[in-house]
This record gives sequence, structure tokens and C-alpha cells, in this order.
Amino acid sequence: MKIGEFAARSGVPARLLRYYEEQGLLRPERRDNGYREYSADMLASAAQIRGLLEAGLPISIIRDILPCLGGEEIYLERLTPRTRQRLEHERSRIDARIRCLKRNREALDAYLKAVPLTWGEDGTPAPDGGTERLQRK
Repeated sequence: MKIGEFAARSGVPARLLRYYEEQGLLRPERRDNGYREYSADMLASAAQIRGLLEAGLPISIIRDILPCLGGEEIYLERLTPRTRQRLEHERSRIDARIRCLKRNREALDAYLKAVPLTWGEDGTPAPDGGTERLQRK
């Protein structure tokens, strides 16, 4: 299928598909006229690349681990010691981001708790003092 159809089916914009190809993540065939030809099998790869990028992994690591991934399978024999070390580093970086996000969420919770939910027309807290709070479920 051509890039437009592949983009529509994969949910990945054509611009990103070209970038993935430039980075060596996807390798569509080329027709005689130069058009890219994507196979249906590449849909899973495109989704996997998108998911890994959304998880925060850099392209250089994705490029290294893609050969180790096969749908639901992981080919451990293809994982090099260098790649494993890089994955461990990325996991530590993600853990640090999670800790930071948790601190930020707690700060937002504190701010929200301190700010009244209801306001008067003049921009001051409503007469009930803003004690009415949303209940978490």
C-alpha cells in the first residue's frame, strides 16, 4: 500500500513515516516510480515504534531493540550487552521521570485543595469559604 493509505491505516502521519524510514526504523519497498510500498505486516511495526516513542525511548535505542521484537515475542538472543546496558539506563531515567511526575501531582493536589471550588462574581471565594470540595472516588 502507498504511504497515504498506510498512514490512514496505521494512524501515523505520512511525515512521521518518512522520518521513521530516514532513521532506519521502517524499510518500505520502493516501486520503479520511486513510490514507497508498505506491507500490511509493517502496521504492527509502526504501532510498536509509536508506542516506544510515546514511552520516551530515544530513536537510537528503538533502532537497536526493534530486531529483538517480533509482535508478542522477544528474541533475547538478539539483545546485545550494550543494548541491555542502554535499556537499563533508560529504565532508570523513566523511574526518575515517574518520581518527578508524582511530586508534581502531589503539588497540584495541594494547590487544588488550597483553592476554593466556588467563587463569587467579584473573584473572591464564595461565602461558603470554598469548603465544598470534589470527592475523589
